[in-house]
Amino acid sequence: MPVQSNTRVFERLIPSLMLLRDEALRLEQSFDEELAQIEPVFRASARNLLHYMGVRRHDIRNLQRDLASLGLSSLGVLEAHVLASLNAVLGVLGQLTHRELGPAPDAPVDFRTGPLLLRDHTRTLLGPESNNRQVRIMVTMPSEAATNPQLVRDLLMAGMDIMRINCAHDGPEAWRAMVDNLRRAEREVGRSCRIQADLGGPKLRTGPLEAAGRLLKIRPKRDYLARVQSPALVWLTPSDAPEAAPEGVSLIMPVDSALLEAAQAGDEIRLVDGRGRNRHLRIISRQGDSHLVETDQVIYVLDRTQIDLVRDQAIIANGVIGPLPEVVLPLTLFPNDTLLLTRDPEPGRDAEQDESGAVIAPTQIHCTLAAAFESVRPGEHVWLDDGKIGGLVKANDGKIITVQITYTGPNGGRLRSEKGINFPDTHFEMSALTDKDIVDLGEVVGLVDMVALSFLRGPEDILLLEDHLHRLGGGHLGIVLKIENRQAFENLPRILLASLRSPPVGVMVARGDLAVEVGFERLSEVQEEILWLCEAAHVPVIWATQILEGMAKKGAPSRAEVSDAVMSSRAECAMLNKGPYITETVQFLSGILSRMDTHQDKRKAMLRRLSIAEMK
Repeated sequence: MPVQSNTRVFERLIPSLMLLRDEALRLEQSFDEELAQIEPVFRASARNLLHYMGVRRHDIRNLQRDLASLGLSSLGVLEAHVLASLNAVLGVLGQLTHRELGPAPDAPVDFRTGPLLLRDHTRTLLGPESNNRQVRIMVTMPSEAATNPQLVRDLLMAGMDIMRINCAHDGPEAWRAMVDNLRRAEREVGRSCRIQADLGGPKLRTGPLEAAGRLLKIRPKRDYLARVQSPALVWLTPSDAPEAAPEGVSLIMPVDSALLEAAQAGDEIRLVDGRGRNRHLRIISRQGDSHLVETDQVIYVLDRTQIDLVRDQAIIANGVIGPLPEVVLPLTLFPNDTLLLTRDPEPGRDAEQDESGAVIAPTQIHCTLAAAFESVRPGEHVWLDDGKIGGLVKANDGKIITVQITYTGPNGGRLRSEKGINFPDTHFEMSALTDKDIVDLGEVVGLVDMVALSFLRGPEDILLLEDHLHRLGGGHLGIVLKIENRQAFENLPRILLASLRSPPVGVMVARGDLAVEVGFERLSEVQEEILWLCEAAHVPVIWATQILEGMAKKGAPSRAEVSDAVMSSRAECAMLNKGPYITETVQFLSGILSRMDTHQDKRKAMLRRLSIAEMK
């Protein structure tokens, strides 16, 4: 391209860039009062966030293409240093066009200090980097961590940087035991580890279901040809004084103690099961007042079933089985069905039908959040069980929310108790802190380094948590903001500004609930936007939900899980959930993150030497 033509293109770009810079500065000026309330050492980060929001009010894709075609910065990675990036490009264009563009406004951060602020804020909240990687690893503690010090030690040695205690589970005594085990492991291993406590937040879930009856299903292990590989083991124990079953035996059948007293090894227990079939079990040993029995038959044992003790084909005693555990079947839903969400905590039940099959009473289940009955409006969407079942609200009288089911799997939906409910369209006016959270806060404030706030929706939730932390003497603790609903995502810029009043602060991208709230097809876009905004505010991000979950539970990752784990290197921390193979999963993830450290820094590719470039 001729030099003169190039000059005209350069001059054409200048007004667009000046407009972006002016918009960024105007937005900063409009937030003067909010900026004055922010910690002075974090004010530069807040200003940079506002500059970024000013730029992102415009579609600059054509401008980016023009800049890149001329060999200039395309502004594609300006998040950490917005005004400095605009100043630099305008400075180059001024020199190329020999134009005096006037003095550049002072930038709050530059190309060096912007990324350094993010790293400093990350160290303050999440602790120092490991020797071989920058991304930290957070691990959710199972209940076992309270009673198994070796598990905590193994996790620390494998690479755990942050212990996560979920206050929705276990209790204060168990939480303290987990922390004690970690502190002991730190001294033994010589590594430090931060601790995060997640407050439970408002519980929006399905309530209990009505029991269908009491039943014990006994089934031996079979091969692919249905041949018995090993008999089923059952623990017969006195119904009036039950004894613990031996390790590895999970089927427990209470029976009359008089029958057990008369029994001995080699005897048979005979009964007619729930399907009307004659069945038998053989007694193989006695332990205390209980007996271990085995069978190679499939038996459906009903509560209060009569049984006979048989020896040498003669009945020598009789008894009754029970009480057996209740059997709770899931509710079955199909598109166009009606589901009633009830405010009263009555057990859920399937629809009732008359003899002709017409529904006379719709399916119903309790919704645990009272605020839903104050806020939900007809026409709003509802999703249940992580998006497996969807519906549309038809009515809400304050006691019952009537939902028309619009989406299930091809074979219908199965709804159980304790499953999540999401109202993505509903604007809730409620605090993210429940009474239980405030009590739990008092228990953990002296144990942990940071507190995670669940289900927040706006800046006021952060300010309330800060008030309680200061009241409890925990004003120094870090705060992690869990973005898990649409309202929080849409309020994220103001949430970040409010959080910078009392740092250190971080953001957790809770991708499970967030996917249901914003739609699975939008999740990738939304999590990118969260990463951009947090980088602009120099706030560390925790990448959460189902990272390497298959490996943690089953011992081997899928290819998709490995790709997802690689994506977590874009954040400052990756969170793993519990599972039987969690120690191995921590080691595996640590290796992935260590290798990605040399290839990528946030969204910027790092061009290290590639051995394959030798082209042997």
